[in-house]
Amino acid sequence: MRSKVLKSCLALAIALAASIGSVEFAHAQAAKGPSGLPLPRFVTLKSKRVNLRIGPGTDYAVSWMYLKSGLPVEIIQEYDNWRRIRDADGTEGWVNQSLLSGQRAAIAAPWMKTKGKGVYVNLRREAQPSASIVAKLEPGVMITIGECNGDWCRAETDGASGWVAQSEIWGAYPGEAFK
Repeated sequence: MRSKVLKSCLALAIALAASIGSVEFAHAQAAKGPSGLPLPRFVTLKSKRVNLRIGPGTDYAVSWMYLKSGLPVEIIQEYDNWRRIRDADGTEGWVNQSLLSGQRAAIAAPWMKTKGKGVYVNLRREAQPSASIVAKLEPGVMITIGECNGDWCRAETDGASGWVAQSEIWGAYPGEAFK
């Protein structure tokens, strides 16, 4: 009797371990899209004119047209050669992957645009809060980012370059590091 109980417990433990492993594997797979790249992820618009469509194909209606290349967007879904994107204002739709670039850019604190005058994001000489301020960026200003260390991003805009706190931009995830 005791050996039957032990065998049953062992079988149950093996089944539980296998199901946990498959759940972890499925969760890891959910973090990547069909392209093999992570989802979600930030990219930029490659073209000066990009149609945002209501579905993944040219047969779908255009709901919006972007007129600025280099604008940061977030890819949130993939289907064939189409990418569902979200912009800093929360607008979502589909664009062809050929209109997107892996280059990185960000928008300075778009959530602070309505806070009134005198609200700025500081661009600093070094990646630390006590570093001297190189420029004061108005919320909504677009910047290019070359690298992020998880807390700070090296940024450039209109000839000024320095470091901006990662928590004050839309275009890099909290804690994300890249070069």
